[in-house]
Amino acid sequence: MAIPSRQIGWSTTDNLLWEISKQVEELGCVVACGTSGGGSGTSGSSGTSGGTGTSGSAGTSGLTGTSGSSGVTGTSGLSGDMYKTESVSSFTLGTGGTITVGTGLAYTVAQDVIIAYNSTNHQVSMVISYDSGTGILVFGAPSETTGSGTYSDWTVNLNGAAGGDGSSGTSGSSGVSGTSGSSGVAGTSGSSGTSGASGTSGSSGTSASSGSSGSSGTSASSGTAGASGTSGTAGASGTSGINGTSGIAGTSGTSASSGTAGITGTAGTSGVSPTLPTTISYGLFAQTANSTIITNTTVETSLINGGVGTLTVPANGFSVGDSFRAVFGGLINADNNQTIRIRVRAGSVLLLDSGLQNLGSAVTNDVWSLNIDFTIRQIGAAGVASIVALGGFHYTKTNNASVQGFGFNVVNNTTFDTTVSNTLDVTAQWGAASTGNNIYSDIFILNKTF
Repeated sequence: MAIPSRQIGWSTTDNLLWEISKQVEELGCVVACGTSGGGSGTSGSSGTSGGTGTSGSAGTSGLTGTSGSSGVTGTSGLSGDMYKTESVSSFTLGTGGTITVGTGLAYTVAQDVIIAYNSTNHQVSMVISYDSGTGILVFGAPSETTGSGTYSDWTVNLNGAAGGDGSSGTSGSSGVSGTSGSSGVAGTSGSSGTSGASGTSGSSGTSASSGSSGSSGTSASSGTAGASGTSGTAGASGTSGINGTSGIAGTSGTSASSGTAGITGTAGTSGVSPTLPTTISYGLFAQTANSTIITNTTVETSLINGGVGTLTVPANGFSVGDSFRAVFGGLINADNNQTIRIRVRAGSVLLLDSGLQNLGSAVTNDVWSLNIDFTIRQIGAAGVASIVALGGFHYTKTNNASVQGFGFNVVNNTTFDTTVSNTLDVTAQWGAASTGNNIYSDIFILNKTF
């Protein structure tokens, strides 16, 4: 039965009865409407996963690039002084003279040189002058002579033992590095492995049965709700597929071969040292005090003072080939354009005479040196005996350090006599008397050199 709408003007009792009727109506609807019964069925189990495919094999490695070219070789070190040379000038052994040798050599005044035709014909002489531009070499009478004759094919070298090795030249700069070789070609990629088989699908779960509907409730009381159906069990998961095997690795590429090394040059042959004669050398006299100062006079005066040893060779005391060297040193002063004369005597016999030599500009406390060499060529009385003597007088200018001087040599085969006693003396004589002209020796040594 339908409940009418509330009307305006109803009494309190009418409104109350209307409210109760509406509630009873609502309860009756609840009892009539039952809940649905059964739950959902269980899910089916999942299928197994397929296996992983095998990996592809690795590609081969690319070839190695070629090596770069070698760097540039560094520069060689500097060469040392040169002395060995040749000459085709003609001269006779046993004399002083002038020959033409190589240019650009290192010869200087007062050095001893050996001039050799062969091992049995050669001599040792002192350099008087050398022109490095023209190669003209002037030398005095020999201090040593082996053999005789006139030749025009000479080997010339500095006399004495060979010096030690010179210091090494500076190292050359490092060569430029070669360019790097190009990279090798990359190897091909390996083929992909096959895919694993797919796993089988799991079976589906059974569906749950539906629940029964609840009975309708009575009009006054509310009906009970139907029980919910149980849920179906979950299907089991499928097993995973087997992994595929890895692909085979590719082989490595071959390396490029290195370039061949350059051939090493052959070493130069060593130079041959000259064969020198055996000498007998010993001291005869050494001056032990300064000589007399020769000044303000034109009188010939000795440059020798007292010392130890002897200056005398007794009668018949010489042998052919006997050789001697006298070495002097001291101080000299001279006015402008003054002349001086040096003489060497054996007793009263004149062996060497420089003649008057002009000293040029003023000389002030300059150091001077005098070297004299003698060799006996023949022994006997005057007219038979023969002696050659060579002298070199030099002084160093204090104002500009230049070396000046003169040389002189004589062969005496007329007045020299070995059958009598001979006493050595060396003298100096000024061309003009002046207090500004003075010379003395503070060192004098006489040696037998052969």
